[in-house]
Amino acid sequence: MAKELWKGNEAIAEAALRAGVEAYFGYPITPQTELLEYMAREIPKYPGRVFLQAESELAAVNMVYGAACAGVRVLSSSSSPGISLMTEGLSYIAGTEVPAVLVDIMRGGPGLGNIMPSQGDYFQMTKALGHGDFHPIVLAPSTVQEAVDLTYGAFELAETYRTVVVILADGAIGQMMEPVVMPPARPVMTEQERADWALRGAKDRERRILTSLHLSAEGLERMNQGLQNKLARIQQKELRWQETMTDDADLLLVAFGTAGRVCTSVVSAARRAGLKVGLLRPISLWPFPEQRLVELAERVQQILVVEMNAGQMVLDVKAAVAGRAPVHFYGRMGGVVPLPDEISAQIDKLVSEPAGGTGFKTGSNNGYGQPKAMPAANGVRA
Repeated sequence: MAKELWKGNEAIAEAALRAGVEAYFGYPITPQTELLEYMAREIPKYPGRVFLQAESELAAVNMVYGAACAGVRVLSSSSSPGISLMTEGLSYIAGTEVPAVLVDIMRGGPGLGNIMPSQGDYFQMTKALGHGDFHPIVLAPSTVQEAVDLTYGAFELAETYRTVVVILADGAIGQMMEPVVMPPARPVMTEQERADWALRGAKDRERRILTSLHLSAEGLERMNQGLQNKLARIQQKELRWQETMTDDADLLLVAFGTAGRVCTSVVSAARRAGLKVGLLRPISLWPFPEQRLVELAERVQQILVVEMNAGQMVLDVKAAVAGRAPVHFYGRMGGVVPLPDEISAQIDKLVSEPAGGTGFKTGSNNGYGQPKAMPAANGVRA
């Protein structure tokens, strides 16, 4: 199939349409607004599909909740402050165990912050997307092509586990343009293909009830135990990551999304300089590929985590590694993307002074790296 030049936000929207999304509810916020605008323009071309710009993010997520209970493929998108407003509804969706897909194009924070790319939503998405004991599946693309592929498959993943699936990207991926091969279009599900739990009208059958309300403590505990069993299955079956030159690496970089994309260029430069540097790029941030990280930590001498925040995923890395290798951190905040030269400088320092420093550092230079794109992967080496 031929490649076409697509902007990230619009490519994600088109991938959702081709996956058979039937309803989109959202509210504009930079840097994801082009996704909403694309849906507003394109969904009316498909009979029976629905687009609605809600009056707020809170309204949008509750519309998603209603559509999800009806068993339709439903999507919403927002950016960091907007996601915060959605968390109550997302917890209801998780507690009711209905499928939905959410796109978060991260921006700088906290507060209103700015509209520049950031990775400051890692904690929120992987640890606290809503109250209660649940996790969404969180997938982090590093290219527009990978964002398309992950979005296209997210609806089946959500339906398989009756859960929320999050595509977690940032403003750089949402705004950049790259060549993309679009997947084939799927038809909307027929009535016969609808899930047998969906609320489709109760004519000639017993009514169905979907709720997150369980007034009995014992009943709620049973519901939560079932939810934990489901999450355990997800942790076993839905791990995704990509490795680059890890077979003989002495120093391992760990980074996701745009930071992982930059680190791919750093690894290539380090290898040309004769340094044995490799990269583990988690694609599923939850479930996190901690077992693979443990295996690599037992072979490498040092680990450097690179993020576009003050240090969030690094805590998961340190917990998984559990002292098997020293873990260092380099981060940029406020919407600054780390340059390859900055990360290379950190590598040079660690190689020359492996025992020095606190292991936690942030940068101060502004700028944007321009690394080459990487293909989508599922636990593979590059």
